[in-house]
Amino acid sequence: MADLKVTVIDHPLIQHKLTIMRMKETGTKDFRQLLEEISMLMTYEITRDFPLKDVEIETPMGKCTGKQLAASRKVCVVPILRAGLGLQSGVVNMIPTAKVGHIGLYRDPETLKPVEYYCKMPSDIAERTMLVVDPMLATGGSASAAITMLKEKGAKNLILMCLVAAPEGVQVINEDHPDVPVYVAAVDDHLNDHGYIVPGLGDAGDRIFGTI
Repeated sequence: MADLKVTVIDHPLIQHKLTIMRMKETGTKDFRQLLEEISMLMTYEITRDFPLKDVEIETPMGKCTGKQLAASRKVCVVPILRAGLGLQSGVVNMIPTAKVGHIGLYRDPETLKPVEYYCKMPSDIAERTMLVVDPMLATGGSASAAITMLKEKGAKNLILMCLVAAPEGVQVINEDHPDVPVYVAAVDDHLNDHGYIVPGLGDAGDRIFGTI
């Protein structure tokens, strides 16, 4: 853990909500709502250092100088389908002007390698901060492949946001994309023989969409 380059956002509200999400008795409705809430809280922390610009405005009481996000920090949120959709709405709630791209990848059950089936991005990704989101960073293969795809399409500024990570997955991103910061709510113990995070929270996609 000490040699991994990862930021764990350990805000008490995030940790509280994550604990409820981990519980096997938590149903689809609550799981989905909690994930959206956590994604909003994580977005708040991830954007803490975004640059601002001064703007002159007029309130009902008079003129003043306010702050707005600088144009250099236009954002595009990129959920990795399908589970990444569970994080998308929380990010967009916090940054309503964000554009949304989609990457469709699935993990081959035999090789555990990512396979692409869909990719659609806005045309100006080189000018945007690309916030790639996926609840689980397990083997790291899908996230690494998604980041590679975005770089090939011209993306220059990328951030990876996940809910729960395995050390193995973080290490893959660190090695494949050392320029991409990784933000998570927790780094768990290890991967099991099937490539699932332990203790984790099960299959995030199935729990989000009720397909267990």
